[in-house]
Amino acid sequence: MSNKNTSHPKAGAFQRRLAALASGPHADALRQGLRGIEKESLRVTPDGKLAMTPHPRAFGSALTHPYITTDYSEALVELITPAEKDVAITLDKLDALHHFAFAHMGDDVLWNDSMPNSLPPEDDIPLGYYGTSNIGMLKRVYRRGLALRYSRTMQCIAGIHYNYSLHEDVWRAWQALDPSSTLSAKDFQSERYFALIRNFRRTNWLLMYLFGASPALNKRFVEGKTHTLEAFDADTFYLPHATSLRMSDLGYTNNPAQAALLPNYDEVNAYVDVLARAVSEPYAPYQAIGTQRNGEWVQINTNVLQIENEFYSTIRPKRVTHSGERPLRALSERGVQYIEVRCLDIDPFVPTGISLETSRFLDAYLLYCALEDSPFLPQDASIEANANFGAVVKEGRKPGLTLTRDGQPIAMRDWAEELFDNIAPVAATLDRLNGNDDHTRALDALRPRLTDASLTPSARVLQTMRDNKQSFDAFALDLSQRHAAYFRARPLSAEEERDMATLAAQSLIKQENVERSDTESFDVFVAGYQDYKLDRANV
Repeated sequence: MSNKNTSHPKAGAFQRRLAALASGPHADALRQGLRGIEKESLRVTPDGKLAMTPHPRAFGSALTHPYITTDYSEALVELITPAEKDVAITLDKLDALHHFAFAHMGDDVLWNDSMPNSLPPEDDIPLGYYGTSNIGMLKRVYRRGLALRYSRTMQCIAGIHYNYSLHEDVWRAWQALDPSSTLSAKDFQSERYFALIRNFRRTNWLLMYLFGASPALNKRFVEGKTHTLEAFDADTFYLPHATSLRMSDLGYTNNPAQAALLPNYDEVNAYVDVLARAVSEPYAPYQAIGTQRNGEWVQINTNVLQIENEFYSTIRPKRVTHSGERPLRALSERGVQYIEVRCLDIDPFVPTGISLETSRFLDAYLLYCALEDSPFLPQDASIEANANFGAVVKEGRKPGLTLTRDGQPIAMRDWAEELFDNIAPVAATLDRLNGNDDHTRALDALRPRLTDASLTPSARVLQTMRDNKQSFDAFALDLSQRHAAYFRARPLSAEEERDMATLAAQSLIKQENVERSDTESFDVFVAGYQDYKLDRANV
């Protein structure tokens, strides 16, 4: 198969696949995949302090509401759209969720920036609360473990997750083009998604350059930590050429247990095996902490990862799980269903945190990653990809920045121009199928950023702060308040408001039902959850 090449992708290979798929009987399926967005935002008071109040009851249950929950902290609101065939509809749904949230959280404001505000002392940052059911308590204990392993402060970083899938007819049509393939439909689809992931890993630095928007942070975020940040003003640190400090080694990758994890992205079973070991093998520093203190659970277990979702990565293979099912088992048994892009910063200049232009680019870029030849990623190639990503998040706007491709130096701008040239025919094909020029216009609008770094969000953040003589907190609060005014001035229609309120009420009832249905103690429940064995014989 083409994704087993060990050399640089052959020129034009993806274009031949694109042409074949776009001219076949299932051509329309190329535009029929699904797009979903998850957006995290800290809830803050009007003066920019972390909200210490509970998750608003009007939002519904953080445990069972399908679209409004909390991530780490009780103050870290997560808005989740349903998956749609057109990302414009996805963004409309995200917009509606923002309108509803702002109508039901009093004077609080959603902090529209990836790096947090000036946070209270570590122990005062409230953890998410999900009720008294076993699964709700497990979610809280998991967050206690995250606090011990990474700190509560770091868990207040926020971002955008972009969920992307191709229609299954695309994979079937593609497999039909390769008469030598002996894989099952499930395995072929998983193989191609992992090929997408490998190409993404090689080139995701481009997203950091184009869309990174966190070059500065409140100085208290790094209090007591070793860092190389520079002073922007009395309250703000930054790096002059940074694109995304959120995705730098100030985050999860600075944790020794996480840093030692190098998942295998060559195929699904290899990936699952690495993470299965991580959720099963004890880690001495976590063993020293233990799972309980004074009779209270403080982490689910003492393993490298408490659960597989603790592994932080820029992209994840995903499969919708059944109730109570572990994500790794779902992947192993039923294959990859979609991918989750996790490295996008919140765009502070956009009320919902992500623009349609960005989303159109992502769709063309991810389809290119799926179609292009995808050599395996041995350890040295994975380390090279990580180094390129790390260079761009800290120095992406540095003039003349050089990256490494296949062991050879290459100017970041030259590589970026090459990628844009490759993505362009994919965008044009999507536009032809859709009968418009939306994806091409998105590429054309973004390409000038390659030659003029001042157009990137990260540069705009710093320039706005300089022009307005603002600290990071003042900058983020100013924009967040403007966005809040925008949403509050445009309430949902009476019908939309009624539907959302009904959904919230139903989620509260569902949580009560979950709590009433528990029949075992929490200790027994945790023991069963921890007893994770990947039985290949049943896969």
